Amino acid sequence: MKPLYPLSLLLLLLAGCQEEPAPVAIVRPVKSMLVQPFGEQPVSFTGTVEPQVSTDFSFQILGRIVDRRVNVGDTVAAGAVLATLDPTVQAQDVQAAEAALVSAQASLSNATGVASRQRALAASRIATQAVVDQAEQSLQSARSAVLQAEAALEKAREQLGYTRLAARTPGIVTAVSAEAGQVVSPGQAIVTIARPDLRDAVVDLPDHYAAALAPGAMLRVQLELDANVAAQGTVREVAPMADPVTRARRVKIALQNPPAGFRLGSIVKVALPVGAEGALALPASAVLRRDGKTFVWVIAAGGDTVALRPVDVREEADGRLAVVDGLEAGERVAAAGVNSLTDGQRVKIQETNR
Repeated sequence: MKPLYPLSLLLLLLAGCQEEPAPVAIVRPVKSMLVQPFGEQPVSFTGTVEPQVSTDFSFQILGRIVDRRVNVGDTVAAGAVLATLDPTVQAQDVQAAEAALVSAQASLSNATGVASRQRALAASRIATQAVVDQAEQSLQSARSAVLQAEAALEKAREQLGYTRLAARTPGIVTAVSAEAGQVVSPGQAIVTIARPDLRDAVVDLPDHYAAALAPGAMLRVQLELDANVAAQGTVREVAPMADPVTRARRVKIALQNPPAGFRLGSIVKVALPVGAEGALALPASAVLRRDGKTFVWVIAAGGDTVALRPVDVREEADGRLAVVDGLEAGERVAAAGVNSLTDGQRVKIQETNR
């Protein structure tokens, strides 16, 4: 029997000449949405209630704290002692200064008597004028010594007083920065006290929102956990420059007659009116950021392909973007998964918001 090699080889060649089937285009499911006008909608930003006036209290001398009498949250009156330093050295200095003053006063009394006697002797022509002049100089020196001793005693007592740290104004303790036994330096903050009657809502806003606010503008502020607890506030300060990292500007809003729920440190929401004329609203998930520019994937009218289109985004709040150029109301765009699409890719609308 003859081998079948030629026939097998022929079959292999014929199989190799057949065309490979064309690859099947992958249709990607995509969530989409219809673009709608942004509208006049209030948006809110989260902030905190902070005191308008807050003061750091510190000792004026070096020393070791032996007693700290207040804690965070305590209410203190003006003049209340906040903390004390070990007064041993300062008390000894006062005792030494008192002794020096007593000695100076005794020297002054003696010099006064000598000068008086020398003047009497000079009047009787028993003492010379030179002796009288010397007695007068000694008297003047004794007087100066007393003045110096009095000043030294006053300074020593002042230093002793510096071992007690007292509140100059009433308020609430918002921070303590040192403990008993700790050695502290002059000027080092020990206790921070805030005035509870003057409170701000402090919020960091995107630059474009902050730029639209002017001092004196009225805004509504509410507790984050209870929208029914609210107060009106007046913009009193807008930071002139944005933070280089967050690109936000700090805004301070003076609260007018805030309710008791607006305690220092409370989380609040500040409502801002938003209305970029002609702007369209999109969620942040629908916008692709690439090389410092912003794009969206526009779904063709037939709903089967996507095309990348640049857009101009101006405002941002609560996860929404205000698109002012590049889109028309009613167009359909991909609402999610924008980083995994390609230009011209076929898609299948999986879910829409409209």
